[in-house]
Amino acid sequence: QVQLVESGGGLVQAGGSLRLSCAASGRTDTYYALGWFRQAPGMQREFVASISRRGLSTNYADSVKGRFTIFRDSAKNTVFLQMSSLKPEDTAVYFCAAATTQLDLGRSPYWGQGTQVTVSS
Repeated sequence: QVQLVESGGGLVQAGGSLRLSCAASGRTDTYYALGWFRQAPGMQREFVASISRRGLSTNYADSVKGRFTIFRDSAKNTVFLQMSSLKPEDTAVYFCAAATTQLDLGRSPYWGQGTQVTVSS
C-alpha cells in the first residue's frame, strides 16, 4: 500500500505560479515512479507530468511543456510540480499517483485525494 497526500493548491491569477507537493508513504520501495494528473469539471482526468524513481526521466503533456516542472526529493519521498505562467485552462483538481513505472501511472490504484488549483483570468 502507498499513501499519497497532495498540498499546495489554491487560487492564483493568470500568469502566476504555484508549487504542488505530494508526499508518499508506505511501500514506496516498490512504487517508485510518481506523476501528476488533473481533472477539470465535466472533463476526464488527464496526464500532466511524471518522473522516474531517480528523477532521471520526466515526461510532460504538451499543454504544460515549458511552463510546468516536475521534480522529486527521493530522500523524503516527495514529488513537486512547479507551475508557472498559469492559464485559466489549468484550473482543475490535481492528483498525484504512484506506480512501478511512468507508463503504469494512469492505471495505478494509488492516488492522492487531490488539490484544487484555480486560475482566474
